[in-house]
Amino acid sequence: MLNTRKQQLEAFNRLLDIMDDLREKCPWDKKQTLESLRHLTIEEVYELGDAILDNDLEELKKELGDVLLHIVFYAKIGSEKKAFDIADIANAISDKLIERHPHIYGDVSVENEEDVKRNWEKLKLKEGKKSVLEGVPKSLPALVKANRIQDKVAGVGFDWEEPHQVWEKVQEELNELNEEIEKGNQQNIEKEFGDVLFSMINYARFIKVNPENALERTNKKFISRFQYLESKAKEIGKELSDMSLAEMDVFWNESKAFFK
Repeated sequence: MLNTRKQQLEAFNRLLDIMDDLREKCPWDKKQTLESLRHLTIEEVYELGDAILDNDLEELKKELGDVLLHIVFYAKIGSEKKAFDIADIANAISDKLIERHPHIYGDVSVENEEDVKRNWEKLKLKEGKKSVLEGVPKSLPALVKANRIQDKVAGVGFDWEEPHQVWEKVQEELNELNEEIEKGNQQNIEKEFGDVLFSMINYARFIKVNPENALERTNKKFISRFQYLESKAKEIGKELSDMSLAEMDVFWNESKAFFK
């Protein structure tokens, strides 16, 4: 049974009170700074991402709590610096959401999701941003960054019209990669390989696939199958390094059926 709005607010207020206590009384919490929390926050967000991909709702609840704690922690430090507090954070995002959704809070009409995204990017430029790409964090992993770059420019109309056009671009980039591999120029091989990845990520968007999620699911699948292979090798008293590829393939193929 879900909590009422009153219970939700009471729970959030409880967390704020606990944060006050920890900041005042706990030696570890007292030492933390914006900078010291940064890498921990990134780790928590990745753990949240794992829970989402695993569709583990109980774990998701826990990881969301960890992320929420970090937000409250940053807000507490901000208030100590007399720079901002949790109310400023909530009001700032509320104001932005209202300004960015004139089709809800204003007189703008939209027909679909794409109209909303285009309006969003236009509004950001009106707010003073010189480029639609300013909102892409520099420290994002390259695959995620490529996806966001393509999504951003598509929001202002710089995009392919049909999926088959993007697939043709993928094929073109693959051919250029093969040409450079035949020439043996390592610098150009890397460049063309990057172009292949970029075009594949673009194609993923057209076929409604999140490339980061797709690759991570494949990572998880490979890990499960390889660990199955390791466990089977252990059962017969062998090290993987002592087994032939043919022997390993037997267990690898078994793992496909096991995890299907």
